[in-house]
Amino acid sequence: MLAKSLPNDRLNPAYYSDDNQIHDTFTVADYLVSEKLDGIRAYWNGQQLLTKTGNIIHAPSWFYANFPATPLDGELWIERGQFQALTRIVLDSEPNDEAWRSVNYMVFDLPHNNAPFSDRYQQLQTLIQQQRDQNNHPLNHLQWVEHKSLDNLAILEQWLDIVSSHNGEGLMLHHKSNNYTAGRTEHLLKLKNHQDAEAVIIGYEEGNGKYQGMMGSVWVRTATNDTFKIGSGFNDQQRQVPPAIGSTIQYRYNGYTNNGIPRFARFIRVRNNPDS
Repeated sequence: MLAKSLPNDRLNPAYYSDDNQIHDTFTVADYLVSEKLDGIRAYWNGQQLLTKTGNIIHAPSWFYANFPATPLDGELWIERGQFQALTRIVLDSEPNDEAWRSVNYMVFDLPHNNAPFSDRYQQLQTLIQQQRDQNNHPLNHLQWVEHKSLDNLAILEQWLDIVSSHNGEGLMLHHKSNNYTAGRTEHLLKLKNHQDAEAVIIGYEEGNGKYQGMMGSVWVRTATNDTFKIGSGFNDQQRQVPPAIGSTIQYRYNGYTNNGIPRFARFIRVRNNPDS
């Protein structure tokens, strides 16, 4: 199941009546809300962990040895800001046992369950609480993603601001009555204070001042053939050895300029793999 974006302007109070009802039937209280994790999507089919494209994730056997036979949908995650480290660990065909001990499987759904999401979420909590290792200890690396029910639009906006200010990705809103379905659905929404997109690096510009002798910015081309520069978001190591020309990168931005160029575009990561 894939989420659709909820535009920030839909949170403008002008769109709502006194009971927080948006004019196209969006109601905050109809959703369970969770933090959007910056992880790698992982599907547990009862025997193996698979990426979103169906490739096997080569986790150590101890990691999934006591997982339930019930299929699970979730994300492998370390913590905020650790996506690049996570990618190196999870997508390695030779699992590093010690590195995997920092990884958690954060489960948010039961894909083969026909109950509405509010019921599935309760069943998911019960299922994970029942899982134990060979010494009858809880599986600390198998967790459910906490969801909250909100009845106030201001609280939703406040939570989004807190998550964003602490380098979080945003929020997910899952309709309480939604059935699990393949593909994108209006009943699973993602809410961010920014937008994400991808572009291909087509050139460099040398840096100035403290970045003298290093890459100062990259020229990129989008899928719609727009070209512009991205000069922020890179660390010193990336400026000394910048992503290769032809690389696909993910960048973050806040709306568009009058010329249709992404505003405040900043580099996030190189997308080397469709599962990352």
